[in-house]
Amino acid sequence: MSARDQLTDGLYGLGWSTVKKLPEPVATRLGRSVADLAWKRRGKGVQRLESNYARVVPDAGPERLAELSRAGMRSYLRYWMESFRLPSWSPERIASGFEPQGLHHLTDGLAAGKGVVLALPHLANWDLAGAWVTTKMKTPFTTVAERLKPETLYDRFVAYREGLGMEVLPHSGSTAFATLARRLREGGLVCLVADRDLSASGVEVDFFGATARMPAGPALLAQQTGALLLPATLWYDDSPVMRGRIHPPIQVPGSGTRAEQTSVMTQALADAFASGIADHPEDWHMLQRLWLADLDPAKGPS
Repeated sequence: MSARDQLTDGLYGLGWSTVKKLPEPVATRLGRSVADLAWKRRGKGVQRLESNYARVVPDAGPERLAELSRAGMRSYLRYWMESFRLPSWSPERIASGFEPQGLHHLTDGLAAGKGVVLALPHLANWDLAGAWVTTKMKTPFTTVAERLKPETLYDRFVAYREGLGMEVLPHSGSTAFATLARRLREGGLVCLVADRDLSASGVEVDFFGATARMPAGPALLAQQTGALLLPATLWYDDSPVMRGRIHPPIQVPGSGTRAEQTSVMTQALADAFASGIADHPEDWHMLQRLWLADLDPAKGPS
């Protein structure tokens, strides 16, 4: 392991071992201070976050974008402070930490016994939402995790999420897909963060007026297994409670090829994500390039 990888792993380990011991108000203040410091330094992540917000809020001037990126970094650090502390939260604290609208879409779907794919973007704290599902609803689910470097850091994330009651699969193509499909055919729940394609073979969608690529997995799983596909969006307000919405199900089109059906369904998923992001842009933690014009400068401005 390189010195940089050792440092990265050590810092995350320090976060999980130290931050979870802090009183919640202290952790909140610490997260805000770290966020403000990172924002003032204007590193590549902050600049990319601001560039992404410029697409989401196209009429925003420089001052508004600066406000959004500062709020975005505070939201991002709130996610990390909560995530570091989640393993030490009581079941009661987890159960009271999230209030979703439209929960009947999920409960009705699970009651039907055909499985549910819950897809969401990088909004607010998806780990807290997952812990709420396993704790409040007492419903296990399966998800996938991106392979991180160093490997020890990936292992930390897997252990952390498994400790919250999730089954975690590595993001490794057909092997993960087959397991997810099996869980759905058994009537289970699959939760996927699905606003950024990691395979470079995703589906092109119109997203805030420009072309982006999103993973085909949620739509394909719904088609192949008969599971319900539900978009979900999350956000923070000024309270300690995270809010969320489970959107109405996305139906499989009655005609067209599999590729055409997948395209239609993934676009509908992108539209649901966009509605939540537009309402709460500061809670969208997208510090990476997403739109094709940004991934390939030859296709447009970065």
